[in-house]
Amino acid sequence: MTSKNLVHDTLEKFRKDILNGKLPFGKILPTEIELADLMNVSRPTIAKVYNTLQKEGLVKKRQGYGTTVIFNKDKKRFTFGLLLPGSGETEIFGIIIDQLLVLEKEKHFNCLWDGTIANNAEMRQSIALQICHSYIEKKVDGVFFSPLERTQKASQLNETICRIFDSHDIPIILIDRDIFAFPNRSKYDIVGIDNFHAGYIMTEHLIKAGCEKILFFHRKDSASTVQVRLAGCQSACFKAGIYFNFENIFEGEPYDTDLIRKIKIVPKKTGILCANDSTAAVLMSSLSKSGTQVGMDTLIAGFDDMKYAKHLQVPLTSYRQPLSDIVRNSYEMMLSRISNPKQTTVSINLSGKLISRESTRFR
Repeated sequence: MTSKNLVHDTLEKFRKDILNGKLPFGKILPTEIELADLMNVSRPTIAKVYNTLQKEGLVKKRQGYGTTVIFNKDKKRFTFGLLLPGSGETEIFGIIIDQLLVLEKEKHFNCLWDGTIANNAEMRQSIALQICHSYIEKKVDGVFFSPLERTQKASQLNETICRIFDSHDIPIILIDRDIFAFPNRSKYDIVGIDNFHAGYIMTEHLIKAGCEKILFFHRKDSASTVQVRLAGCQSACFKAGIYFNFENIFEGEPYDTDLIRKIKIVPKKTGILCANDSTAAVLMSSLSKSGTQVGMDTLIAGFDDMKYAKHLQVPLTSYRQPLSDIVRNSYEMMLSRISNPKQTTVSINLSGKLISRESTRFR
């Protein structure tokens, strides 16, 4: 028998025994050396088998402890609903959805997703409520919810959605942001990035690049995370001894020419931190049309590291979110919440990565 066939046959045997319960949940399997000796095969052959079983979510290898069966034949297969209204507006949530669908196969749960929600914020309100009621009818075990933004009624709608799920005892894990504006905090678990730290290090990066004046630009009715990023920005300015007050904050559309005219740029000394990449990209274009050149007169940075960020006329410095880690932590948090509904509210704040490009380098 060839090595390839031996791995395949051994894998099939273990997979079958685990799935039918012959090797039950919690069973500690022989070590790779022990099993190799027992079957008269090489240790690398057993290592390949165990590694494949771990990738399939059937076993867990832990150094110093051994390989344990984590598949439970009698365990209920959960069904979770995805309610991500922002998926029609930014690629971040598209990636999160893709990651959840990958995890669905790995962890053996069902994921319900009704597709991309409309780009128009007002339309998203009614669609989000429809999806909410649909998930209740389908008796989902939990919902991954990223609260609606960019509309005046967002806060009211987000609270309504959460109350509806609460009334049916359906646990909610908030992804990326809270339903309440900073510094208030809801009772729901949240998984996202450490937005204060992100705002701080992005501002610090602009200051180290030579900026002595910092501005912060965001759209109206932005998510609560934007205010946390702003707080981080203010803190970095305070530590560096740089003046920062209300006149340093601009709220509106980055294509609004009247608003753009109000931005006072001190050449070679001004840095602009935008709430996200989409805002930064449009603002860069508007500034260029007004005669202000990024990299020459001012520096600019954003958040999310969208795919297009590195392809802009001046490649954009951005903060990359650890989306895969956000998804996996959200899933683990959901299981924890289901098993212990009364546990203390938890916030998981993950660290992302600053991606430096030409938009934060003076020429």
